[in-house]
Amino acid sequence: MPEFRKDPVVDRWVILAADRAKRPQHHAGKNEPAGTDPCPFCAGNETMTPPAVLTYNLDPNIGTWSVRVVPNKYPAVVDEGGWTGHSDSIYQTMNGLGVHEVVIEAPEHVVNMGTLNERQLEQILHAYRDRIVQLQNDQRWRSILVYKNHGAEAGATLEHTHSQLIALPVVPRAIQEEIDGAKKYHDAYGGCVYCAIIDQEIGAQSRIVAETGRFIVFCPYAARFPYETWILPKQHAPRFEYGSKEDYIGLARSLRETLIRLNCRLENPPFNYLIRSNPLDEITDPYCHWHMEILPKLSQVAGFEWGSGAYINSVAPEDAARHLREVIF
Repeated sequence: MPEFRKDPVVDRWVILAADRAKRPQHHAGKNEPAGTDPCPFCAGNETMTPPAVLTYNLDPNIGTWSVRVVPNKYPAVVDEGGWTGHSDSIYQTMNGLGVHEVVIEAPEHVVNMGTLNERQLEQILHAYRDRIVQLQNDQRWRSILVYKNHGAEAGATLEHTHSQLIALPVVPRAIQEEIDGAKKYHDAYGGCVYCAIIDQEIGAQSRIVAETGRFIVFCPYAARFPYETWILPKQHAPRFEYGSKEDYIGLARSLRETLIRLNCRLENPPFNYLIRSNPLDEITDPYCHWHMEILPKLSQVAGFEWGSGAYINSVAPEDAARHLREVIF
């Protein structure tokens, strides 16, 4: 069973999950053909994954699924029992409790999420929402992270387009640091720092990639990585899963257009994306503001970053935003 171990110096949890090393590799390189092994995420191969916990059908007349959510066959955490642990002097260990699921985003062997249409992306977002709503009924979970690894360089082991969801009994340190920073701003200035960022970016315009009535897409002022791009709802909203139907329609459009811009400008780069949303059991509504972060994998995190905790970004966000705005599609 996986286990959590806490670093006694920096109060950071690490998950030890040896079974993750058994994951199958089904990912062609840039100059390599795809493997001959059957893809477990393609329609017709459903027996290669655990039974689905959620299935959508885009067109009932077709008779097949369009989005499928399954338990991860090689989970980082497992849903077994309660949150228990022990201490050995300064070392603290907890059982690897949690839920780890895979969102299979298309029945066909699609490898690029940007080629899906808006309706397909909207269904994927609804799948995220529905699983979060279901999982938050379990009082053991304190946070749920939705994320995507696209490309081998970004950590994907299967090329078939998919994303993942993990429910945890703890709030990870990176999320807690963002919450603490947002609260500090709220206590000092009486408002949401993300709403202030939106106002600042709309006023400056130089880092905006695209803007709609509901969402703003921009390269953040202190971007850690080249072409790092954020999508924020313009209306203050602490939780992703509480969006309206129109919100998900708008987000699907903004996400698709952003992925197309990145694909065109950077020739289908590997990337990670994640959704930052309010922890499940904390009242942070005045200062938390959910958002999506898209992080192209164009550079390596190296010695300086590991040693300092800071980042070196070789592309100014103003230049990155301009390059993405210039993409015509």
